[in-house]
Amino acid sequence: MENNKTFRKTPMLRLSALAFAALSLSACGSLAPEHARPAAPVAAQWSAPSATSGTAAAELSWQSFYGRDERLRALIDLSLKNNRDLRVALLNVEQARALARVSEASRLPTVNAGFSASRQPNSNGVGSSNNFQAGLQVTAYEVDLLGRVKNQVDAATARYLATAEGSRAAQISLVAGVASAYLVLQADEELLQLAQRTLASREDTLRLTRLKFEAGAASSLDLSAAESAAAATRAAVAQQQRQRAQDENALVLLVGQPLPADLPAGQRLQAQSLADVPAGLPSEVLVQRPDVLQAEQQLRAANANIGAARAAFFPSITLTSNLGTSSSQLSELFKNTAFSLVGQALMPIFDSGRNEANLQAVKAAQGVAVAQYEKAVQTAFREVADALAGRATFGEQLQAQAAQTAAESQRLKLVELRHANGASNSLELLDAQRAAFAAEQALLQVRLGALLNGVQLYKALGGGVKSS
Repeated sequence: MENNKTFRKTPMLRLSALAFAALSLSACGSLAPEHARPAAPVAAQWSAPSATSGTAAAELSWQSFYGRDERLRALIDLSLKNNRDLRVALLNVEQARALARVSEASRLPTVNAGFSASRQPNSNGVGSSNNFQAGLQVTAYEVDLLGRVKNQVDAATARYLATAEGSRAAQISLVAGVASAYLVLQADEELLQLAQRTLASREDTLRLTRLKFEAGAASSLDLSAAESAAAATRAAVAQQQRQRAQDENALVLLVGQPLPADLPAGQRLQAQSLADVPAGLPSEVLVQRPDVLQAEQQLRAANANIGAARAAFFPSITLTSNLGTSSSQLSELFKNTAFSLVGQALMPIFDSGRNEANLQAVKAAQGVAVAQYEKAVQTAFREVADALAGRATFGEQLQAQAAQTAAESQRLKLVELRHANGASNSLELLDAQRAAFAAEQALLQVRLGALLNGVQLYKALGGGVKSS
């Protein structure tokens, strides 16, 4: 009886030992090139000065960066929940994660339970015999001696990680996009209000000029100039109304839903303030950006593909095993133990150059991945450098533009006073009105540009993922 139990256990022990040996052999070797991060092809320092203290952008939550405007914070929060592009990016991460798990499963044997029944004539031509089999099967498991399967798994894992970094980059772009669209919409609203105030003033001037013309106190030239100024301002109002509607539509698309009516009140551009973030060193900052990390993971995947392509030149070993029972009678099926193990080794001899061409293709793809990584670093460097150049100059430009606007406003007041006393003509008044209007428009545009530059700097430095 004891011998019978030992006999039944032996095949299972054999199969376990063979499986362990196969897995041990699978852990050996890899022909993939060792990953090394390419040197960043950019300068060691920024060309423009940057802040040296404060919380790094990547560590500063977007709630803190945009903390002074509750309306903007509410819009960003809605966009993170409803934006369809971000939703697609997150679903792509889930898909890549699942595909990586599928690839990882190929490193282990697949065990199936099966049952088969057959009936065939006897070799002597008299009668027929039955054969019933049931048990566990391991079909065509590859012993990964040179890491072909492992490299395929590594490539799938790297693609998953690249997709994950891509989703982080998508969130950064979304946060910056909503902030930019909101600030542009605020500027549109203020420009529209400015145009409407100017239109009301110029229509008053037109009415007075028409009365003077009818009384013979103004010339046709004065009346035509007043009509032209009023018409130009009406055109500006219509343009700003159209621009405001279009920019609101752009914001709605980013948010992913119509703007709720109960949003908190927003702040005017002059009251907006963004946190100041340090740029750090290019070598430290750029390599942590999600888009750069995404390019690096794609390079890792390309290296792994080279290892898999190299392994295809060497023999592949597959194992097929069955452990179960077999009998010619169904009633005695589980009385007899059956065990089989089949190994197969295949060595490529002639494939019309397929393996060589595949290796050359993946090597070229690896070169592309290196170039794409370097381009991602260079693009990131330029984005940060541009934003730093903007931060270094927008302050001075804003101060100068504010001074010009104040001067034009004072000039308009003086001309209006002189015109009321008959010391200035209508053409001087219209010129002063046009100059003051243009100066106020320019001031709003510069103020908007400075804020958008701050948003872009925060984005370029990797800010917008961390939440408080």
